[in-house]
Amino acid sequence: MDGMKPRVFPPAFRGRLHDARTATAIGRWLGPAFVVCFLTGLVSHLLQHPPGWLVDRIPSRPVWGYRLTQGLHVASGTAAVPLLLAKLWTVYPRLFAWPPLRVRHALERLSVAVLVAGAVFELTTGLLNTAQWYPWPFSFVPVHYAVGWLVVGALLLHVAVKLPDIRAHWTRRSPGTLALPAPDAPDRRSLLAAVGAAVGAVTLTTVGQSLTPLKDLLLLAPRHPDEGPQSLPVNRTAAAAGVGRIDAEEYRLVVTGPRPYTLTLADLRALPQHDVDLPIACVEGWSRSARWTGVRVRDLVERAGAPADARVRVVSLQLRGGYRVSEMGHEHVRDPLTLLALRLNGRELVPDHGYPARLIAPNRPGVLQTKWVGRLEVLA
Repeated sequence: MDGMKPRVFPPAFRGRLHDARTATAIGRWLGPAFVVCFLTGLVSHLLQHPPGWLVDRIPSRPVWGYRLTQGLHVASGTAAVPLLLAKLWTVYPRLFAWPPLRVRHALERLSVAVLVAGAVFELTTGLLNTAQWYPWPFSFVPVHYAVGWLVVGALLLHVAVKLPDIRAHWTRRSPGTLALPAPDAPDRRSLLAAVGAAVGAVTLTTVGQSLTPLKDLLLLAPRHPDEGPQSLPVNRTAAAAGVGRIDAEEYRLVVTGPRPYTLTLADLRALPQHDVDLPIACVEGWSRSARWTGVRVRDLVERAGAPADARVRVVSLQLRGGYRVSEMGHEHVRDPLTLLALRLNGRELVPDHGYPARLIAPNRPGVLQTKWVGRLEVLA
């Protein structure tokens, strides 16, 4: 034991790629990916859970609006996974810098700890959500939303702490111990090329679930946009929602308002039918356009005496689930593309797609395209 050298702490990291230049290069990709993911996630949350003042301000056009923003949300989050792993590999030696109690460095470690923990949590839970696997006891949507804000706060703190280094980088000055190598060495270019290839691979093999021209490249996505009953995926089946067999003779649609009335399924089929081509887009990242046939919601609520600026509450026959009731602002209610659909791609709806009637509206999250509709309630 006498001949052994004493252990030195902290460990020595001499790899040439554990440096500020490599971290900065990867950060230029990771930062925009996080910004796009956060902003599109904010849009998704507000569309799914709009505060009262926003309900009537949500536009119904463009019809592909939610399809685009949610597709970008999932694609940017997926692309951020290899970027985050590469960034962590590059910067983790900084966590062992000594002494650890300098004020600026302590703030940097705090911001990095919260940022890393939050980012890993967001990407992990987000990916599991795309597969509809929830191995945790909390509700995904509110926790995912709250941690998203926590990550943004940690990111802003991190940028503020690192601002002197950022300024030094742009002015080509070396800030003390953070010497920035001038030229890009071949090994750095190789690392960045490998990271770029990984980002491209995971993006191309998953984005086809929403960007359907690339659907033939799907490999890692949990679902294919063409697979499901009537060539359309299903997130929640009739059995999972507690909806039993609905008898066509017994079904009734109740429409409330100044002049309430009730319709049988035969009555609905006898009303003027309209065809619309609309995408259905879900929070898990998949989307698919289809042809829907049914009765315009505005015609149904006008018959009930609804004023022009009325909202409508749509109530499902399902017995359980957080989205058995949804609410539409007057823009969606009055849009001629908003239907109480009875048919999908020329065929009667199957139970898993909401037989006998379901809502389909433009620029609206899939969870709010209520299935098994039993009531339309006009709200003054």
